[in-house]
Amino acid sequence: MRHSILATLCLTGIVGLSACENSDDAEVDRALADLNVIDESNLSDIMLTVGDPNEAVAYFQRSSQQNPDRIDLKRGLAKSLVRAGQPDQAVKVWRDVVQHPDANNDDRIDLADALIRNGNWDGAEAELDKVPPTFETYKRYRLEAMIADGNEEWGKADSFYETAVGLTTTPSGVLNNWGYSMLTRGNYPEAERLFIRAITYDKDLFTAKNNLILARGAQGNYDMPVIEMTQVERAQLLHTLALSAIKQGDVTIGKGLLKEAIDTHPQHFEAAVRALRALEDNVSNG
Repeated sequence: MRHSILATLCLTGIVGLSACENSDDAEVDRALADLNVIDESNLSDIMLTVGDPNEAVAYFQRSSQQNPDRIDLKRGLAKSLVRAGQPDQAVKVWRDVVQHPDANNDDRIDLADALIRNGNWDGAEAELDKVPPTFETYKRYRLEAMIADGNEEWGKADSFYETAVGLTTTPSGVLNNWGYSMLTRGNYPEAERLFIRAITYDKDLFTAKNNLILARGAQGNYDMPVIEMTQVERAQLLHTLALSAIKQGDVTIGKGLLKEAIDTHPQHFEAAVRALRALEDNVSNG
Protein backbone atom coordinates (compact mmCIF):
# COMPACT_ATOMS: atom_id res chain seq x y z
CA MET A 1 0.00 0.00 0.00
CA ARG A 2 2.78 2.29 1.02
CA HIS A 3 4.58 1.38 -2.20
CA SER A 4 1.55 2.24 -4.37
CA ILE A 5 1.07 5.59 -2.61
CA LEU A 6 4.74 6.35 -3.09
CA ALA A 7 4.52 5.33 -6.75
CA THR A 8 1.48 7.54 -7.17
CA LEU A 9 3.24 10.48 -5.54
CA CYS A 10 6.32 9.92 -7.70
CA LEU A 11 4.19 9.68 -10.83
CA THR A 12 2.32 12.84 -9.86
CA GLY A 13 5.62 14.58 -9.23
CA ILE A 14 7.00 13.52 -12.60
CA VAL A 15 3.86 14.66 -14.39
CA GLY A 16 3.97 17.94 -12.50
CA LEU A 17 7.62 18.43 -13.29
CA SER A 18 6.96 17.61 -16.93
CA ALA A 19 4.15 20.14 -17.00
CA CYS A 20 6.44 22.77 -15.47
CA GLU A 21 9.12 21.96 -18.00
CA ASN A 22 6.63 22.23 -20.87
CA SER A 23 5.39 25.53 -19.48
CA ASP A 24 8.95 26.81 -19.20
CA ASP A 25 9.68 25.69 -22.76
CA ALA A 26 6.61 27.56 -24.00
CA GLU A 27 7.70 30.70 -22.17
CA VAL A 28 11.19 30.41 -23.64
CA ASP A 29 9.77 29.87 -27.13
CA ARG A 30 7.56 32.94 -26.75
CA ALA A 31 10.49 35.01 -25.51
CA LEU A 32 12.67 33.84 -28.38
CA ALA A 33 9.88 34.58 -30.85
CA ASP A 34 9.58 38.13 -29.47
CA LEU A 35 13.34 38.51 -29.66
CA ASN A 36 13.37 37.27 -33.24
CA VAL A 37 10.69 39.81 -34.19
CA ILE A 38 12.79 42.60 -32.68
CA ASP A 39 15.95 41.39 -34.45
CA GLU A 40 14.05 40.93 -37.70
CA SER A 41 12.61 44.43 -37.44
CA ASN A 42 16.10 45.88 -37.00
CA LEU A 43 17.36 43.85 -39.93
CA SER A 44 14.46 45.04 -42.08
CA ASP A 45 15.29 48.66 -41.24
CA ILE A 46 18.92 48.08 -42.21
CA MET A 47 17.93 46.39 -45.46
CA LEU A 48 15.68 49.33 -46.36
CA THR A 49 18.36 51.94 -45.77
CA VAL A 50 22.01 50.92 -45.97
CA GLY A 51 21.73 47.37 -47.33
CA ASP A 52 22.52 46.48 -50.94
CA PRO A 53 19.21 46.80 -52.88
CA ASN A 54 19.50 43.37 -54.51
CA GLU A 55 20.37 41.72 -51.20
CA ALA A 56 17.37 43.47 -49.67
CA VAL A 57 15.11 42.15 -52.42
CA ALA A 58 16.35 38.60 -51.79
CA TYR A 59 15.88 38.99 -48.01
CA PHE A 60 12.31 40.32 -48.26
CA GLN A 61 11.33 37.78 -50.92
CA ARG A 62 12.49 34.96 -48.69
CA SER A 63 10.89 36.45 -45.57
CA SER A 64 7.60 37.16 -47.36
CA GLN A 65 7.39 33.58 -48.60
CA GLN A 66 7.95 32.32 -45.06
CA ASN A 67 5.42 34.80 -43.60
CA PRO A 68 2.87 35.46 -46.39
CA ASP A 69 0.44 37.29 -44.09
CA ARG A 70 2.91 39.92 -42.87
CA ILE A 71 2.27 43.19 -44.68
CA ASP A 72 5.45 44.81 -43.34
CA LEU A 73 7.59 42.29 -45.22
CA LYS A 74 5.62 42.89 -48.43
CA ARG A 75 6.15 46.61 -48.01
CA GLY A 76 9.85 45.99 -47.51
CA LEU A 77 9.97 43.92 -50.69
CA ALA A 78 8.17 46.59 -52.73
CA LYS A 79 10.44 49.37 -51.44
CA SER A 80 13.53 47.26 -52.07
CA LEU A 81 12.42 46.56 -55.63
CA VAL A 82 12.11 50.33 -56.21
CA ARG A 83 15.61 50.85 -54.79
CA ALA A 84 16.91 48.05 -57.01
CA GLY A 85 15.55 49.78 -60.13
CA GLN A 86 12.70 47.32 -60.70
CA PRO A 87 9.58 49.54 -60.53
CA ASP A 88 7.55 47.14 -62.70
CA GLN A 89 7.98 44.38 -60.12
CA ALA A 90 7.43 46.87 -57.29
CA VAL A 91 4.05 47.83 -58.78
CA LYS A 92 2.93 44.17 -58.64
CA VAL A 93 3.89 43.89 -54.96
CA TRP A 94 2.34 47.24 -54.03
CA ARG A 95 -0.92 46.16 -55.71
CA ASP A 96 -0.85 43.10 -53.47
CA VAL A 97 -0.13 45.29 -50.43
CA VAL A 98 -3.07 47.66 -51.00
CA GLN A 99 -5.42 44.64 -51.03
CA HIS A 100 -4.24 43.60 -47.56
CA PRO A 101 -6.73 44.22 -44.68
CA ASP A 102 -4.09 46.31 -42.86
CA ALA A 103 -3.21 48.49 -45.87
CA ASN A 104 -3.27 52.27 -45.38
CA ASN A 105 -3.17 55.47 -47.42
CA ASP A 106 0.64 55.55 -47.42
CA ASP A 107 0.63 52.20 -49.21
CA ARG A 108 -1.52 53.57 -52.02
CA ILE A 109 0.73 56.62 -52.31
CA ASP A 110 3.74 54.31 -52.57
CA LEU A 111 1.91 52.40 -55.31
CA ALA A 112 1.38 55.70 -57.16
CA ASP A 113 5.08 56.47 -56.78
CA ALA A 114 6.05 53.09 -58.25
CA LEU A 115 3.61 53.61 -61.13
CA ILE A 116 5.22 56.97 -61.96
CA ARG A 117 8.66 55.37 -61.90
CA ASN A 118 7.29 52.78 -64.30
CA GLY A 119 5.94 55.49 -66.61
CA ASN A 120 2.26 54.90 -65.83
CA TRP A 121 1.23 58.46 -65.01
CA ASP A 122 -2.50 57.90 -65.58
CA GLY A 123 -2.45 54.90 -63.26
CA ALA A 124 -0.65 56.93 -60.60
CA GLU A 125 -3.20 59.72 -60.86
CA ALA A 126 -6.04 57.19 -60.48
CA GLU A 127 -4.46 55.76 -57.33
CA LEU A 128 -3.93 59.19 -55.76
CA ASP A 129 -7.58 60.04 -56.48
CA LYS A 130 -8.50 57.15 -54.16
CA VAL A 131 -6.64 58.77 -51.26
CA PRO A 132 -8.88 61.06 -49.15
CA PRO A 133 -8.06 64.77 -49.69
CA THR A 134 -7.71 65.17 -45.93
CA PHE A 135 -4.68 62.84 -45.96
CA GLU A 136 -1.89 65.38 -46.35
CA THR A 137 1.72 64.21 -46.55
CA TYR A 138 4.86 65.50 -48.24
CA LYS A 139 5.09 62.51 -50.57
CA ARG A 140 1.44 62.76 -51.59
CA TYR A 141 1.76 66.44 -52.57
CA ARG A 142 5.11 65.91 -54.30
CA LEU A 143 3.53 63.26 -56.52
CA GLU A 144 0.42 65.39 -57.07
CA ALA A 145 2.67 68.25 -58.19
CA MET A 146 4.55 66.04 -60.64
CA ILE A 147 1.31 64.74 -62.15
CA ALA A 148 -0.17 68.24 -62.44
CA ASP A 149 3.09 69.30 -64.12
CA GLY A 150 2.77 66.51 -66.64
CA ASN A 151 -0.80 67.61 -67.37
CA GLU A 152 0.41 71.23 -67.77
CA GLU A 153 -1.95 72.31 -65.00
CA TRP A 154 0.48 74.95 -63.83
CA GLY A 155 -1.67 76.55 -61.12
CA LYS A 156 -2.35 73.20 -59.46
CA ALA A 157 1.29 72.19 -59.83
CA ASP A 158 2.54 75.35 -58.12
CA SER A 159 0.03 74.94 -55.30
CA PHE A 160 1.04 71.31 -54.74
CA TYR A 161 4.76 72.13 -54.87
CA GLU A 162 4.32 74.90 -52.33
CA THR A 163 2.37 72.65 -49.99
CA ALA A 164 4.96 69.87 -50.31
CA VAL A 165 7.78 72.27 -49.44
CA GLY A 166 5.95 73.23 -46.26
CA LEU A 167 5.54 69.61 -45.18
CA THR A 168 9.23 68.64 -45.04
CA THR A 169 12.43 69.84 -43.42
CA THR A 170 14.45 68.69 -46.45
CA PRO A 171 12.72 70.28 -49.45
CA SER A 172 15.75 70.46 -51.77
CA GLY A 173 14.49 67.73 -54.10
CA VAL A 174 10.99 69.13 -54.52
CA LEU A 175 12.38 72.68 -54.93
CA ASN A 176 14.62 71.38 -57.71
CA ASN A 177 11.62 69.73 -59.40
CA TRP A 178 9.61 72.93 -59.07
CA GLY A 179 12.48 74.93 -60.52
CA TYR A 180 12.79 72.53 -63.45
CA SER A 181 9.06 72.96 -64.06
CA MET A 182 9.60 76.72 -64.26
CA LEU A 183 12.56 76.13 -66.57
CA THR A 184 10.41 74.15 -69.01
CA ARG A 185 7.74 76.89 -68.90
CA GLY A 186 10.34 79.52 -69.81
CA ASN A 187 10.08 81.34 -66.48
CA TYR A 188 13.86 81.50 -66.05
CA PRO A 189 14.11 84.06 -63.20
CA GLU A 190 11.70 82.06 -61.02
CA ALA A 191 13.51 78.83 -61.93
CA GLU A 192 16.81 80.42 -60.87
CA ARG A 193 15.32 81.50 -57.55
CA LEU A 194 14.00 78.00 -56.83
CA PHE A 195 17.28 76.29 -57.73
CA ILE A 196 19.15 78.60 -55.36
CA ARG A 197 16.68 77.72 -52.60
CA ALA A 198 17.23 74.01 -53.31
CA ILE A 199 21.01 74.42 -53.03
CA THR A 200 20.59 76.37 -49.79
CA TYR A 201 18.98 73.27 -48.26
CA ASP A 202 21.44 70.82 -49.86
CA LYS A 203 24.80 72.20 -50.97
CA ASP A 204 25.70 68.80 -52.49
CA LEU A 205 22.72 68.63 -54.86
CA PHE A 206 24.61 68.86 -58.15
CA THR A 207 21.45 68.50 -60.27
CA ALA A 208 20.13 71.78 -58.84
CA LYS A 209 23.49 73.46 -59.48
CA ASN A 210 23.48 72.32 -63.09
CA ASN A 211 19.87 73.43 -63.54
CA LEU A 212 20.76 76.80 -62.04
CA ILE A 213 23.42 77.22 -64.71
CA LEU A 214 20.86 76.37 -67.41
CA ALA A 215 18.44 78.97 -66.02
CA ARG A 216 21.15 81.66 -65.96
CA GLY A 217 22.43 80.72 -69.41
CA ALA A 218 18.92 80.96 -70.84
CA GLN A 219 18.85 84.58 -69.65
CA GLY A 220 22.21 85.32 -71.24
CA ASN A 221 23.93 85.48 -67.85
CA TYR A 222 27.25 83.65 -68.22
CA ASP A 223 28.76 84.57 -64.86
CA MET A 224 29.27 81.68 -62.49
CA PRO A 225 26.92 81.89 -59.48
CA VAL A 226 28.34 82.35 -56.00
CA ILE A 227 27.60 78.88 -54.62
CA GLU A 228 29.69 76.22 -52.91
CA MET A 229 31.25 73.80 -55.41
CA THR A 230 34.22 71.50 -55.80
CA GLN A 231 36.85 72.00 -58.51
CA VAL A 232 35.38 69.16 -60.55
CA GLU A 233 31.87 70.58 -60.15
CA ARG A 234 33.10 74.01 -61.26
CA ALA A 235 34.58 72.50 -64.42
CA GLN A 236 31.36 70.61 -65.15
CA LEU A 237 29.23 73.71 -64.58
CA LEU A 238 31.48 75.78 -66.83
CA HIS A 239 30.97 73.13 -69.49
CA THR A 240 27.18 73.36 -69.09
CA LEU A 241 27.35 77.16 -69.22
CA ALA A 242 29.49 76.99 -72.37
CA LEU A 243 26.98 74.77 -74.14
CA SER A 244 24.17 77.08 -73.04
CA ALA A 245 26.02 80.09 -74.47
CA ILE A 246 26.63 78.31 -77.78
CA LYS A 247 22.93 77.38 -77.94
CA GLN A 248 22.07 81.06 -77.42
CA GLY A 249 24.34 81.96 -80.34
CA ASP A 250 27.12 83.39 -78.16
CA VAL A 251 29.79 81.14 -79.71
CA THR A 252 32.84 83.20 -78.70
CA ILE A 253 31.75 83.25 -75.07
CA GLY A 254 31.01 79.53 -75.23
CA LYS A 255 34.47 78.81 -76.62
CA GLY A 256 36.10 80.76 -73.80
CA LEU A 257 34.03 78.93 -71.19
CA LEU A 258 35.01 75.56 -72.66
CA LYS A 259 38.69 76.48 -72.39
CA GLU A 260 38.16 77.58 -68.82
CA ALA A 261 36.38 74.30 -68.04
CA ILE A 262 39.31 72.31 -69.46
CA ASP A 263 41.83 74.35 -67.47
CA THR A 264 39.77 74.06 -64.27
CA HIS A 265 39.24 70.30 -64.27
CA PRO A 266 41.92 68.48 -62.24
CA GLN A 267 41.96 65.62 -64.77
CA HIS A 268 41.51 65.35 -68.50
CA PHE A 269 38.01 66.69 -69.28
CA GLU A 270 37.14 64.68 -72.39
CA ALA A 271 33.61 66.03 -72.90
CA ALA A 272 34.79 69.66 -72.88
CA VAL A 273 37.80 68.88 -75.11
CA ARG A 274 35.55 67.13 -77.60
CA ALA A 275 33.06 70.04 -77.63
CA LEU A 276 35.85 72.60 -78.11
CA ARG A 277 37.41 70.56 -80.92
CA ALA A 278 34.03 70.26 -82.70
CA LEU A 279 33.47 73.99 -82.30
CA GLU A 280 36.87 74.88 -83.73
CA ASP A 281 36.46 72.42 -86.62
CA ASN A 282 33.10 73.92 -87.43
CA VAL A 283 34.53 77.45 -87.44
CA SER A 284 37.50 76.47 -89.65
CA ASN A 285 35.24 74.62 -92.10
CA GLY A 286 32.75 77.48 -92.16
